Amino acid sequence: MSDVDSNAPTDDARETLERLYDDPDEEIPELLDHRADEDAVESQYPVFRALANEDRLRLLDILRNGERCGCELMVLIDAPQSTVATHLRKLREAGLVTSRKKGKWNYYRIADAAVMDVLDLAVAVRED
Repeated sequence: MSDVDSNAPTDDARETLERLYDDPDEEIPELLDHRADEDAVESQYPVFRALANEDRLRLLDILRNGERCGCELMVLIDAPQSTVATHLRKLREAGLVTSRKKGKWNYYRIADAAVMDVLDLAVAVRED
C-alpha cells in the first residue's frame, strides 16, 4: 500500500491551483468529483485503439456494405493474409466486427450499426 494519497494533486498541479484559487484545499474535493469515469475509459480504450489504424478503418468501411470473406478483404486493401488476419483479430477483440466460418473460409461483418455511427461521427467532426 502506498503512502501517497491518490486524490492529492501533484506538486505541479498544486502550484497551478494555488495561482487559480484563493483556497485550493477547498476546491480540490469538488474538482476531484469531475474526474473521468475510469470504467468508461477502460471500456472505450480498446475500441479507439482498434480504430487508430488506416487499414482497419478501410476494412470497416468495406464491411459497411455487408459481409465479406477474408480472402476478398485481402484483395480490397491490398495486404497479405497475415496482415488482414491481424487487423481483423484486433477489430473482433474490440467488438467491432464478428466472424463466421463457412467451410475453410471466414466471413466478417460489422458487429453493430453503432460502429458505423462512430465512423460517421468522426467524419462529421472533421467537416465542422
